[in-house]
Amino acid sequence: MDIKRLVEEGKTALGIELGSTRIKGVLIDFKGQVLAVGIHDWENSFVDNIWTYSLEEIHTGIRKCYSSLREAVKKEYGVSLKKVGSIGISAMMHGYMALDEEGKQIAPFQTWRNTNTQKAADELTDMFHFNIPLRWSVAHLYQRILDREEHVEKLDYVATLSAYIHWKLTGERVIGVGDAAGMFPIDSDALDYDQDMVEKFDDLLMPYGYSWKMRDIFPKVLVAGESAGTLTTEGAAFLDESGDLEAGIPLCPPEGDAGTGMTATNSVAPRTGNVSAGTSTFAMIVLEKQLGKVYREIDMVTTPTGFPCAMSHANNGTSDLNAWVGIFQEFAQLMGIQTGTGELFEKLYTNALNGDPDCGGLLAYGYYSGENITMLNEGRLAFLRTAESKFNLANFMKVHLYTSLGAVKMGMDILMEDEKVKVDRIMGHGGFFKTKGVGQRYLAAAVNAPVTVMDTASEGGAWGIALLAAYMIDKGTDEKLEDYLEKRIFGELSGETITPYAEDVEGFRIFMERYKAGLAIEKSAIEKMDW
Repeated sequence: MDIKRLVEEGKTALGIELGSTRIKGVLIDFKGQVLAVGIHDWENSFVDNIWTYSLEEIHTGIRKCYSSLREAVKKEYGVSLKKVGSIGISAMMHGYMALDEEGKQIAPFQTWRNTNTQKAADELTDMFHFNIPLRWSVAHLYQRILDREEHVEKLDYVATLSAYIHWKLTGERVIGVGDAAGMFPIDSDALDYDQDMVEKFDDLLMPYGYSWKMRDIFPKVLVAGESAGTLTTEGAAFLDESGDLEAGIPLCPPEGDAGTGMTATNSVAPRTGNVSAGTSTFAMIVLEKQLGKVYREIDMVTTPTGFPCAMSHANNGTSDLNAWVGIFQEFAQLMGIQTGTGELFEKLYTNALNGDPDCGGLLAYGYYSGENITMLNEGRLAFLRTAESKFNLANFMKVHLYTSLGAVKMGMDILMEDEKVKVDRIMGHGGFFKTKGVGQRYLAAAVNAPVTVMDTASEGGAWGIALLAAYMIDKGTDEKLEDYLEKRIFGELSGETITPYAEDVEGFRIFMERYKAGLAIEKSAIEKMDW
């Protein structure tokens, strides 16, 4: 069947992911082939000491993304996008969206980037004997309670960003198990919130006298393949301002960017792992068994089907690197040189391969915000060198690429060295890997293992949630997600694997020694740079 007819008949799946710097929509066929892409760029704001996006930005952003996709379909195939076989919504995990019984927002949306929940996270970790990261929704909720914020007594719904958008489209208060794992600890056997911990949390809140309990205000947990409602007439009008999109389209459970990253890299089975590198950087390994003890540096989350997964999540990734590339672009314009952003990234990244294995003694920290792995609740941006350092463009770019993996490397070392976690393959995806053979080579050095990047890696989580939407309506009877991906999607896709170079591994080891030692400098900068 030709693509135009596929689109007209709605034999497609649509995935939309609200990332940190870009909202992306991807329309695919049931083989995973990308048919059209829509994009809307945005950026978070730091308002009243909170990293946030306004509700208007969220609503406008997803509409502009869909509009971009609709226009791409019209231009490419000459048809209006009216029918879609299924839809999936994904977004950056964790955070705190608070609504009252009328569905009105009653507190600023707090993203995963916020680290203002230390007391709550510490108390909950001690009570549950389970690591509760600062960015998890339950940590945000409990911190609001500890801070006696007035809105808490009016709560009717607490959601992640993906669950909120899904509710706007369907009216259903549900969430995929992978995203739910960024809200509250999950029991992978029950495929639900851990009931013992739910009861402990409810008992903890009893003295406050709220009218609600935890399950009253958190979304219901679903797993990949389950139906999560259908697009309502109001939801269709909310998403598509042209009015062309028809109601009644089924939606899959909304997921977080961790779950969609696993899906997009075929890393949903035990002993598979992936690294997503962009604004934030996180590594995930699907476990054969639970870890031996609690680590504050490691999140315990799940795949979209509920397998336990260990995550090393760094709040800071390539934001500072991108800012430096912006400076180089300004310089090029000043010199009258016209160059596209993509070309500039490619040339600078590729030139980094000419740098010294240890970055010539340079050191950098791209800490826009706090970093839980290194136990710093605030961040400062720093570039450091000595008079003896080899300060050149290649080393400068290389150190900023290396440092994008620095914090996540510390978490990976815990899994690989302390817990002896086994992994058969590691896949890379995200903007960090867009320039062929550069970020991939450095990740291979960091983990000292082969790293594969698929040709679809640049499509990222939006493609991943589109696959989950397709799986819901196209899976065979009792067909597991890992089998669906392995046999029906990735079997026909190509990719490239890079094995680590010995000199890179040794160079990254030396860099990490300096990275760890220099954290004292970063801590001092936080204390002294208070302007």
